This record gives sequence, structure tokens and C-alpha cells, in this order.
Amino acid sequence: MAKLPILIAPDSRLKTKAKPVAAVDDRVRQLTDDMLETMYAAPGIGLAAPQIGVLERVIVIDVAGKDEPPAPMRLINPEITWASEELQTAEEGCLSLPEQWAEVVRPAEVKIRYLDETGAQQETHATGLLATCVQHEIDHLNGVLFVDHISALRRNMILRKVQKWKKDHAS
Repeated sequence: MAKLPILIAPDSRLKTKAKPVAAVDDRVRQLTDDMLETMYAAPGIGLAAPQIGVLERVIVIDVAGKDEPPAPMRLINPEITWASEELQTAEEGCLSLPEQWAEVVRPAEVKIRYLDETGAQQETHATGLLATCVQHEIDHLNGVLFVDHISALRRNMILRKVQKWKKDHAS
């Protein structure tokens, strides 16, 4: 496995719609392994392939709590098939927008269909943190960042802070 560099906004690849994966093979399985290692090291609870510069519809998620065993999910070509009318507000952050957080309103529950690491089709009904995380990561596959769901004023403030962070952390 390999820890990969995470793209930091603004980067045009973060605003590009990812292409579907044609077949789940060893390359895709290795990609999900590398993405999980990268996500855990960051640390984060979700990572989309575009965040590491791979424009394919692949995400990894692990919303297990600190005192729970890891519960990694590998979702290939995920799609939301249903979203509740009920909404929830959650504070979101993003590995591509380091140290920035904002309240985002999303559907409280979603059903998702995806391929797992064996290529088998799966369906999951997500609520709570998992629902927020899966919607956030699927947004990445569509070139959408969490700041695209908040006011322009707040978004511009966050993007300026990220620019400063990038300058401060340039090596």
C-alpha cells in the first residue's frame, strides 16, 4: 500500500466530473487500499479518488468511532438511488480544504448502490454520519466541494484561508 498526496483546493481536478470504473480489477483494489491508507494517515473518514488526482468514480469511507474497530467501505461507481425529504445539518470538513469546517444541510438518509471490491453490486441505506459522508464523497465524484453548498461569503472566506494554508505549508 502507498500513502498518496491529497490535492488541495483550488485544483481543477477537484472540479472535474469523474468517469465510471469499467471493471473492478486488481488495479482498482490496489487503488482503494492506497486510498484507505491515505485517508487513515490524514486522518479522515472519507476520500474520493479525484482528491488524489484519479478521475474515477471510487470512494473509501470509514465512520467507525475512535473506540470501535475499523469498518472500511470501498465504493466503486456509487450512486444515490433515494434521498429523504428530511434534512440534517452537520459540520463538514474536507482533506482537500485543510483545517476548514462549515455547517452543511443534506438529506438525513440516502440509499446508495455501488460495486464492492469484488465487483458485486451492493445497496446500503445510510443515516447519520454515514449519510453525510457518502453524500460528501459522491459530491467529489461530480466535481462538487462541500463549500459549494454554503453561502458565497463563507465559501470565499474558507478558500482564502486554504490559500494561506497552502502558502504556509509549501515545501
